[in-house]
Amino acid sequence: MTDKSELYSIDLSSAPWRKSPFSDGGEGCVEMTDLPGGGVAIRDSKNPTRPALCYTAEEWEAFRKGVISGAL
Repeated sequence: MTDKSELYSIDLSSAPWRKSPFSDGGEGCVEMTDLPGGGVAIRDSKNPTRPALCYTAEEWEAFRKGVISGAL
């Protein structure tokens, strides 16, 4: 597992942010970018200057499994 403090120390200013393919292209979208070790960072496209939320690979996988199973 990657240390969370390491994830938050990564400079994301030139990261390749992407929107979900399910997005309607409007302003109210969530964007994400990949982090080292399989983690992800997520930000609000309406306010991209706010700090991103960073998740380890394990946290992101648990979230994905929860969504897929309908638990979230």
